[in-house]
Amino acid sequence: MDARTFARASEEYAARLYTVAYRLLGNRADAEDAVQRALLKAFEARESYAPRWALSTWLYRVLTNVCIDELRRRRRVLPEPLAPGRAGTQVERADLARALAAVPREARVLLALHYVNGLSYRELAAIRGISVNTVKSQLARGKAILKHALEE
Repeated sequence: MDARTFARASEEYAARLYTVAYRLLGNRADAEDAVQRALLKAFEARESYAPRWALSTWLYRVLTNVCIDELRRRRRVLPEPLAPGRAGTQVERADLARALAAVPREARVLLALHYVNGLSYRELAAIRGISVNTVKSQLARGKAILKHALEE
């Protein structure tokens, strides 16, 4: 992939990547940094991109790895659950943030990619390098934990 093609792809996917990073990391500055780091890593590795994968799948995988590294570095995260401009009272946002914090990291990543970006089970499996059945079970587990936490 040449630099011009990569630049066009970066522009096309930047907003979607930012949304995922924001959901996972909880603040604008960290999300912007994660997207920049992910795009830099992807650019440096662009020659290794295999066309058998959708470009979006490859970029999401790089981004989620960067976000997971950041979450590991922090050890504890309380993400801002609502994107800028979304409705929701401060109490609702705090309740959702608390509930999301109870969801294991991998399930939280999958929830964000599936429900925010509308990615299919198969796409999630490819992005995370896991089976479709694992995706399904992680999503079910994440939703159950989220529901239980919100009911408390």
